[in-house]
Amino acid sequence: METKMQEPEFKETQSKETTIPEINTQTGNLTKLQPPMQSQEQWLKYGQQISGFLGTLPDYVGKFFGQYQQPIVSIGLVVTAVVTVKVLLAVLDALNDVPLVAPTFELIGIGYSVWFVYRYLLKASSRQELSGEINTLKSQVVGKHTSKS
Repeated sequence: METKMQEPEFKETQSKETTIPEINTQTGNLTKLQPPMQSQEQWLKYGQQISGFLGTLPDYVGKFFGQYQQPIVSIGLVVTAVVTVKVLLAVLDALNDVPLVAPTFELIGIGYSVWFVYRYLLKASSRQELSGEINTLKSQVVGKHTSKS
């Protein structure tokens, strides 16, 4: 009741592609490498072209930066702001994973909110003081004098 699986027979076929001859077929013989196709003058010419390009590269970079300084600085500031926000969020996420830090921050936030309501929002005089401080800050940021309402 034993069934034998037949193994497929593989035939060696040679492709019509060119084959690379073996370099060292005999023991003790080393094959000599062919001399390079390009001469020393060509290599010197390439070296001079590269050194000429590298010599003028600072001038090109300086002209490019001088011409596009404002957009480059703006893009740099945007990238810096994005990276800073990502790092800050990562740090806050890491702090949130510490067992007692998250509830402590919540208590601090609740405490500050209670103090702010007590200090600025309960009485009419303190609300006017807060409105005056907000208008002062607004005028400092915008640069205009805002009218008090």
